[in-house]
Amino acid sequence: MGKKLLVVGSNSIHVYNFIDLVEEYFDEVLLLTNSKNENHRVKSIEINFRLGVSSLSAVNKISRIAKEFNPTTVHIHQANSYAFLTLFALRNFASQKVLTAWGSDVLINPKKSMFLNQMVKYILNHVDMVTADSDTVLNETNKLVRKNLEVYNINFGVEIPTCQVSKENIIYSNRLHKALYNIDKIIISFAKFVVLNPDWKLVLAGSGEDTDRLKALVHELNLNDSVEFIGWVDAKTNYNYYCKSKIYVSIPQSDSISLSLVEGILCGCIPFVSNLPANRELIISEIGFIVDDLENIPFLDYSKVETKQFEEKREEIKEYFSKEFNQKKYKALYERSDEN
Repeated sequence: MGKKLLVVGSNSIHVYNFIDLVEEYFDEVLLLTNSKNENHRVKSIEINFRLGVSSLSAVNKISRIAKEFNPTTVHIHQANSYAFLTLFALRNFASQKVLTAWGSDVLINPKKSMFLNQMVKYILNHVDMVTADSDTVLNETNKLVRKNLEVYNINFGVEIPTCQVSKENIIYSNRLHKALYNIDKIIISFAKFVVLNPDWKLVLAGSGEDTDRLKALVHELNLNDSVEFIGWVDAKTNYNYYCKSKIYVSIPQSDSISLSLVEGILCGCIPFVSNLPANRELIISEIGFIVDDLENIPFLDYSKVETKQFEEKREEIKEYFSKEFNQKKYKALYERSDEN
């Protein structure tokens, strides 16, 4: 029997980036997801992963699919209802089971309610291995269960860009417009900064439930000429903004290591990030700034970063987050199943 990978995850660019990274190791890949993406070639089957009256039907459907597909590896993304229903459906299924935690699924959700806490514990107790892109997330998974989990720090890799545009006085953010990401605090900080630095612009990519409220805040602070909302952008446009921005800002309340942050650094942006354990794994004084007072981000300090030190650290980050480096890590992980 050839190597078969059953991937379980949401219709997210991160899931498809993961599939692109590992698919060459397998003879066949099948994705179970909430909604098919017709722009991606991977064979997909839609599943309703919501917990409720339809859960039993979903469990039975997942079980049937697994028996027909007969995967050698099941790789699930996020310790949420996707993982819970899948692992319950496959509780007696003999295959390698891997979970990739994304951050808030283990850092925040287990603290929200007893039900979520128990669900995450069930998930962690029924997988063979856990991966994440930060030691902070992996350490938290081990705190949630009594057994010693097999954990691996692996990321999905990033495209290594070649910037061909000059830097401009731009502060760039491309995180979602929702409370978790504190975009309002970025705007408030920028309002103070731009008073003395009127030739700077804040560019906000992305969108979300708070977009209208954020636009109203910009209007209230008389920043319409200095703040630009560009909405969702394609990869080329996103990299172009990284390349021409001097500063990248990302100040969520909770996060694993953000690949957007890594991309910004690789494109030469000086990062300003919230004081989170995962950010402290990546950001040191030579390349950027950890911020405690999120409404008073000291953007002007970007000029204190020395070019030589920044370049040396960026080269280290480039190697660690290269697709080739992380492909090898995933291959080694999957081959552990072949050895057993």
